[in-house]
Amino acid sequence: MQPHTVHTVRPSPLGDLLLTGSVSPAGDLTLTALFLPGQRGTPAVRAEDRDDRLFAAAHRQLDAYFAGRLARFELPLSPAGSPFQRAVWQALDGIPYGTTSTYGELAARLGLPRSELRAVGRALGANPLLLLRPCHRVIGADGSLRGYAGGVEHKRWLLTHEGALQPTLL
Repeated sequence: MQPHTVHTVRPSPLGDLLLTGSVSPAGDLTLTALFLPGQRGTPAVRAEDRDDRLFAAAHRQLDAYFAGRLARFELPLSPAGSPFQRAVWQALDGIPYGTTSTYGELAARLGLPRSELRAVGRALGANPLLLLRPCHRVIGADGSLRGYAGGVEHKRWLLTHEGALQPTLL
């Protein structure tokens, strides 16, 4: 019996989050993706593949994160990607809540030369587990927010929520 894909939708301050996961024959769930509202590449899902019950731990942790009570997710993750992409995504776990890092710092942490900064940026852009693997914490060396697959406005919101950016007065 092969693993099968399921999904859930979780309301959040950013809008409805779409989470997908793979269920093993034993019934264990590993998360494969989290999509923010309006994100390009969000897959179409079938209603019959929705199973909110399997995502109970993810729901609890997301609720705690948005309530300001959780700084690090502890969920089984299984994103699809190349070995290089997975190494970059795993390195994101080392950027503490409430802080930021630069593309150059992330590359250095991985032992990569500066000539690989674009490759690091492409890997970050392909991160299927937005928020759970905190690519929103990576900014430009000049302090600019740069791109974010979930939208720069969501990146700004997340960094402000975590205390890495000060709220702005409009």
